[in-house]
Amino acid sequence: MSLNKFTFKKLSTSLVVIASILVAQAPFADVANAAGAKEEKKKRPTQLVGPSVGKKVQKAFEAYTADDIDGALVILKDISAKKDYDKAYVARFIAVMYATKGDHEKDAIVYLKQAVAPDILNEGDHGEAIKLLGDLQMQTKDYKGALASYKNWMEFTGKSDGSTWVKIAQAYYELKQLDKMIVPADKAIAAFGDKPNQNPYAQKLTSFYERKMYKEAIDVLETVVLIFPENKTWWNQLGMFYLLVEDYPKAVQTLDLAYKQGFLEKEGQIKTLANLYSSSEAPYKAATLLEKHIASGLVKRDDKNISTLANAYHAAQHVATAAKYYGELAKMTNEAKHYRKQGMLLKQDEQFSKAIPALNKALELGIKNKGRIYMSIAESYFYLEKYKKAYAAINKAMEDPKSRKAAKGWKGFIADTARRKKVSI
Repeated sequence: MSLNKFTFKKLSTSLVVIASILVAQAPFADVANAAGAKEEKKKRPTQLVGPSVGKKVQKAFEAYTADDIDGALVILKDISAKKDYDKAYVARFIAVMYATKGDHEKDAIVYLKQAVAPDILNEGDHGEAIKLLGDLQMQTKDYKGALASYKNWMEFTGKSDGSTWVKIAQAYYELKQLDKMIVPADKAIAAFGDKPNQNPYAQKLTSFYERKMYKEAIDVLETVVLIFPENKTWWNQLGMFYLLVEDYPKAVQTLDLAYKQGFLEKEGQIKTLANLYSSSEAPYKAATLLEKHIASGLVKRDDKNISTLANAYHAAQHVATAAKYYGELAKMTNEAKHYRKQGMLLKQDEQFSKAIPALNKALELGIKNKGRIYMSIAESYFYLEKYKKAYAAINKAMEDPKSRKAAKGWKGFIADTARRKKVSI
């Protein structure tokens, strides 16, 4: 059984979209010990800018608070600082102004590098500058530079927050180093603790999926649906991954549960579940599901979907309903085979007067195996006690070599019955 052709068309796209909205094993082995290292490191002394520089910085700050960022930049860039600390402080301020303006990330990066290079800023300012540098490098697609900055920030501050680990994982994604995404994603999960975040799980899923590690991807999804049961995306993707590994029982269970929670909202999702119902020997559930959503308009009322619906009711032995939908399909397509199915099912349901026009329409449209159709018409007329028409139809069936033998027996039976009932044929 193959269900993949209609199931996974958009799976890769959906995963890439998840990865793209995130901010994505590197030489971070020493970072885990950063907090301890910070305790041993001598606390750096707090410094202040010199008086003349301080006055200009104050004016720049006043311009900034008045939303005159360009004015603040003019003041700051006019400062001629001599002390290393003053130079670093002013460079950081200029970088922040450029970052605030937007579309000036590269200028901000230049000044941030100048600010952090001497490693002389006060502890809080230095840490924030390193982290901002990493964020701007991510924005400008300097992912290797961003990884180095985030490592430096962790080593300097001794901090390890979930958002930064997410960014590190994203940087590896952008660098196509998919295997290296897992460690930072796991560290992000641990760092978020009892306030779980979906982004690192999405990153792990993307990494495993793009490396065709489907079992590991399923493990992630089985975890994430328990942590975020309200997110319909995870339920749908879990069902799709079960299909990908051909675990159809779990696929139908998962998508059935997703449907009951109202998480299947697209035509393709409904059709996938209907197909799974049919494949798991529940054709009636498939039929009623399709019927409901064709009626609602979610699933298109086209010949392909009506055919699937008719076949599902037929498989479920709901003969009359199947005949109704084959009739609708026949009118849509004007194809002889659908009129034949409609007529045969109506005859099976003993709706003989309705079966005959459908069977005649199939003949009119050039159905193959005409002898079998004429025999069904003859049978229908016979049970309607219209023996003369039954006899005429069975004679037509006799003209087809494929049905001649069976028709011969019916011919005698029709003739005998008509004679017994004193009907002229």
